[in-house]
Amino acid sequence: MSANAESQTPQQPANKKGTRKRALMLLTLLFVIIAVAYGIYWFLVLRHFEETDDAYVAGNQVQIMAQVSGSVTKVWADNTDFVQKGDVLVTLDQTDAQQAFEKAQTALASTVRQMRQTMINSKQLQASIDVKKTALAQAQTDLNRRIPLGSANLIGREELQHARDAVASAQAELDVAIQQYNANQAIILGTRLEDQPTVKQAATEVRNAWLALQRTKIVSPMTGYVSRRQVQPGAQISPTTALMAVVPANNLWVDANFKETQLAHMRIGQPVTVISDIYGDDVEYHGKVVGLDMGTGSAFSLLPAQNATGNWIKVVQRLPVRVELDEKQLAEHPLRIGLSTLVKVDTSNRDGQILASQVRTSPAYESNAREISLDPVNKLINDIVQANAN
Repeated sequence: MSANAESQTPQQPANKKGTRKRALMLLTLLFVIIAVAYGIYWFLVLRHFEETDDAYVAGNQVQIMAQVSGSVTKVWADNTDFVQKGDVLVTLDQTDAQQAFEKAQTALASTVRQMRQTMINSKQLQASIDVKKTALAQAQTDLNRRIPLGSANLIGREELQHARDAVASAQAELDVAIQQYNANQAIILGTRLEDQPTVKQAATEVRNAWLALQRTKIVSPMTGYVSRRQVQPGAQISPTTALMAVVPANNLWVDANFKETQLAHMRIGQPVTVISDIYGDDVEYHGKVVGLDMGTGSAFSLLPAQNATGNWIKVVQRLPVRVELDEKQLAEHPLRIGLSTLVKVDTSNRDGQILASQVRTSPAYESNAREISLDPVNKLINDIVQANAN
C-alpha cells in the first residue's frame, strides 16, 4: 500500500499545473475574444458616435418691456408664475393717457368744424364772384353809356373818369373774389371732408392717443413662465426698462459644445440622444442636429483671444451644435434653461449638409398678442366726424 501511495504522489502537482495552464489559456482566449468583439463593435458602431457632456439646455427668454412711459400701479405676475399669451402682466397709471386721448378727440372735432366751415365758404365765395361779375357788368354798362355823352361834351370829364374808375374797381374786386375762391379751392381740392389732410392728421393723433391708452396694460407675448421680475409698483418706467422675462416651456433646444476634433463627420439631420442630469438615465430624449454655429465660443466672447500677440499655446476649441428635441418628450418631462445634459450624436449617416443652405419661408417665432385692432377707435373717429360735420 505504501509503495502505491508513493508512486501516485508525484502525479498530483503535474495534474494541478496542467489544469491551471488550461484555465489561463481559456481565460486568455476569452479576453482575446472580448477584445476582438469590442474592436469589431467599435469599428462598426461606436466609432460613429460623438459624445460630450459640455451641453446645456437653451430656450427663448422673452424680455417684457413697456411701449409707453408711465408709473406702475399693478404687477399681476411674479417669478415662477404661469401666464398665457395675452395675459396682463403690468398695469400703468392711465390718467395722463386718458387726458391726452380726450384732448385728441376735442382737437379732431374742432378740426372737422373748421374744415366744414372752409367748405361752406367755398359756396359763399362762389356767390361773391357772381355778385362781383354783376357789379362789373353794371359798371361797364354805365361807362358805355357815358362815353358817347362825353364825346359830345354833354357830361363833364370828371363824371366820365368816375365811370372808368368804377369799372376798374369792379374788375379788381372781381379778381380778389376769384383769388379768394381759388385759395379756398386749393385747401379743399374737391376732397371729401373725412379725407382732408388736417382732418386725417387729427384722426391720426386720436389713434396715437388711443393706442397709448391701450398700451398702459402690458401683456405677455408668449405662453410661459415668469422669471427675473424686476418691476415694482410705483416705479416710473420707460420703453427701455426691462420689467421681467417670460420663458416658454416649449421650443427648447440643447447647445452641445463639441471639440473641433469631433466635428469632421457631423451633419445636419443626424439623430441625437440626450440625457439630462435632472432626470438621469431614466429619461432619454431623442432629437436631431439642426445646425452648427458659425463660430466657436471664444470667437464670440466679450474678449476674444488675440492669438497673434505674445506667446501662444494651442487650445482645442469647441463649437456649439444646436440639437432640436422632441416636443412630445418635452411636454412629458419638462426641462429648464441652463440644465446640464449628456449628448451623443450618431454620425454614421453623412448625407446631410454641414451648413444650412435653405432660406426660411416662414417666421422662426411670432406673436400677435400685442397687436391692437384699430376698429374701435376708427368707429369713434367716424362718429366724431359725422357729429361735427352736420
